[in-house]
Amino acid sequence: MTTATGPSVSADVAEGVRATLAAYCHALDDGRTDDLVALFTADAVSVLPGMDPVTGTDALRTLYAAVVPTGPQRHLTLNTLVTGAGDEISAISDLVFLKHGEAGWGVARVGRYDDVLRLEDGAWRLARRTLTFQPS
Repeated sequence: MTTATGPSVSADVAEGVRATLAAYCHALDDGRTDDLVALFTADAVSVLPGMDPVTGTDALRTLYAAVVPTGPQRHLTLNTLVTGAGDEISAISDLVFLKHGEAGWGVARVGRYDDVLRLEDGAWRLARRTLTFQPS
């Protein structure tokens, strides 16, 4: 079976990829920089809106240490489509970013993650993560 974006993957592969993506959101929202960086390959690239791309473990640690949350927030990824074959897989996920403020929880941003993950030591790790935000 194929989709519009490529061949389908097994349920085990899709679940492994989705588990990595969920672990990313939890670590990011909890401010656990080391746990977050451990989800990337050593040569990974992260591309965030309005920032220069960063490559490698040290640059990733610096980047994510600079965006540790100062208040309650939640990154919700959904509609994840996992495609590809072998030890490198692609995933596209929609993002809803919630922040808690004086009025309670509200949508701060909506976007999309475009990811490439690589199988390393039995775990799916992010090799490239690109985030784009939808216009308001």
